[in-house]
Parts: sequence; C-alpha cells; structure tokens
Amino acid sequence: MSSTAKPSCSVVRARHSYDGKQGLSYFEGIATETVGSTGLCMHVVTIPPGARAKAHLHEAHESAVYVLSGEARTWYGERLEQFADMKAGDMMYIPAGVPHLPANLSDAPCTAVIARTDPREQESVVLLPELDALAR
Repeated sequence: MSSTAKPSCSVVRARHSYDGKQGLSYFEGIATETVGSTGLCMHVVTIPPGARAKAHLHEAHESAVYVLSGEARTWYGERLEQFADMKAGDMMYIPAGVPHLPANLSDAPCTAVIARTDPREQESVVLLPELDALAR
C-alpha cells in the first residue's frame, strides 16, 4: 500500500500459513504485510495435540487470545510460575513484556484467534530459551 493510497476494507482468507518464531504455525491474517494495517494484527493458530510454543514475550505489544475450539494451557510470569487453562469460548489478555508459553496438553487440536497491537506480528517477539524447561 503506498503512502498516498487511501485505506480500504480488505478480506483475508486464511489460505497460507507461516512458521512463527515461537515454534507454531499461524494462518496468515490481518497485518501490515497483508492489508497495510497500522495498529493491529490478527491471526489464527492451531496447536496440535501435545505441541507447545517456545517461551517468549512480545516486547512492545499486548496480545489477546480467543479459543475457538479445544483446550490449552499458558504458563506466564517472569519464571513461568503461573498458568491459565483455557477452553473454547475463553479469552486471555497478555500484557506487553510478559513471558509466556502456550501448550496443548490434550489429545485434540486447539484453535485460537490471536490479536496483537503490533501490526507486524513477529517484530517484537523475543525468544526466552532459558525458560522453556520451566513449563511443566
């Protein structure tokens, strides 16, 4: 989108996926790269049974998660000392800078919509490999 073009409404069909730094695959969604968004992004992720992301944080933006189907556990906090279990219909807010690690501990896929206040979804992802073993 050029800087002189007037923004317009866009439909994005989740046809393509990409592998995020966090270790999960995301379906392409609303982002600077797809629609020229300047203040938000929104993607869909499906976590396979038994899979988990890498411990990480988003330095400069907030995240919101809405579980469409399945169940997931997200460990969070400076040392991933806390956790929240979510199921279909649940939402979770993750402030900027909070370490977290989502996982699917069930035997069915978990699908969620993720919205973030950074339009370039992977830009402020910081991996925290020293925390990966703490989530049990």
